[in-house]
Amino acid sequence: MKNISVIGAGTMGNGIAHVFAQNGYKVNLIDVSENSLEKAIKTISKNLDRMVAKEKITSLNKDKTLQNLSVFSDLKNGIKEADLVIEAATENLDTKLSIFKTIDNYSPENCILATNTSSISITKIAANTSRPDKVIGMHFMNPVPIMKLIEVIKGYSTSQATIDSIMILSKEIGKSPVEVNDFPGFVANKILMPMINEAIITLNEGVAGAEEIDTVMKLGMAHPMGPLQLADFIGLDVCLAILKVLQDGFGTDKYAPSPLLVNMVTAGKLGVKSGEGFYSWKHGTKELIVSDYFKN
Repeated sequence: MKNISVIGAGTMGNGIAHVFAQNGYKVNLIDVSENSLEKAIKTISKNLDRMVAKEKITSLNKDKTLQNLSVFSDLKNGIKEADLVIEAATENLDTKLSIFKTIDNYSPENCILATNTSSISITKIAANTSRPDKVIGMHFMNPVPIMKLIEVIKGYSTSQATIDSIMILSKEIGKSPVEVNDFPGFVANKILMPMINEAIITLNEGVAGAEEIDTVMKLGMAHPMGPLQLADFIGLDVCLAILKVLQDGFGTDKYAPSPLLVNMVTAGKLGVKSGEGFYSWKHGTKELIVSDYFKN
């Protein structure tokens, strides 16, 4: 595989495009928004500058990476020569089904179709195509250029040849792929999201404040980041969507999202992306400042 098309120029999409381009692949980054594409290239360039400053890559490496990137606002033209298409759009089943219908119709016959979904059924997505054997999950971790893990998710009809190709490819771009089966939330979010949800419930019950909860998990469980801070980075809307997938998929209230999480998303308090979640992110520093809503 030499030609990679990435659909979605947001945080995950531009990170995936960055990694493939840096490893010598020709990458088409696709988004309906020209503004999002422009912002994505600026983000990739800034991240590459940071790597140059830390002497992890050279200026020549940066230039070659950017030369490997092309942007498209037209989905059909962006995938017509792809060996692999990776969908990194919003975590919404209907959106993904629509995108996969299009890429199935317009991508080359032997092209593998991957989704970066963090919780939605690969089998369900694959069933919306004429090539379910070539549909697979590639769940990258954020930030993509730094995090090594890729959950490689096998759908009910995914062929062994497709799995083998993606496992090899993942290693070629410096990642550590782990093969998992197609269950709601897979491994990462089936374990992570209930922990985050329980931290939100604990906060809502008044057991402790946001900073105190995160400190306990960082110092007591050796987590690099507390669950509430992590939720802010993931996006509270994304956390809510994943919990709903888990709740619906397993048919149990064990995964029911905290009412506080539902209310925060409804109020537009989504974490880093909106400037406020459990913490305030508008001050432009790495200092953790609890949102006014949660101050005593």
